[in-house]
Amino acid sequence: MIDAATKLRVRQRAGDRCEYCRLTQDYELGRRFHIEHVIAKQHRGLDDLGNLALSCRICNAHKGTNLTSIDPDTNVLTRLYHPRKDRWEEHFIVDGVRILGVTAIGRTTVWLLEMNLESRLELRSLMQEDGEWP
Repeated sequence: MIDAATKLRVRQRAGDRCEYCRLTQDYELGRRFHIEHVIAKQHRGLDDLGNLALSCRICNAHKGTNLTSIDPDTNVLTRLYHPRKDRWEEHFIVDGVRILGVTAIGRTTVWLLEMNLESRLELRSLMQEDGEWP
């Protein structure tokens, strides 16, 4: 069980922004972001800060307990982006309101988490209008 203080630290560390798709909590009214285990507990993931990330509900639902998926360009099994161990800027770029993977890890994560769903693009457009994106 993750205590309230740890949850608060995760939210503060992330700046209330999904650590995968970079959507901010302010644009998901009524849908509280999740404190997710980067490595799921069923894979021996711990409840410590080094294994916790802030995730919007869409990214968390699509990621689930997955640690890997298939790179959509090469069909090679590839690990997913790890917010505690990887630098976002090394794996992703922003193209308007779209997120593009520039490495196998980035492509695989964008594909599996469906980061460019129309609903996500619409919210990022609103963020862009407000000067909150990228």
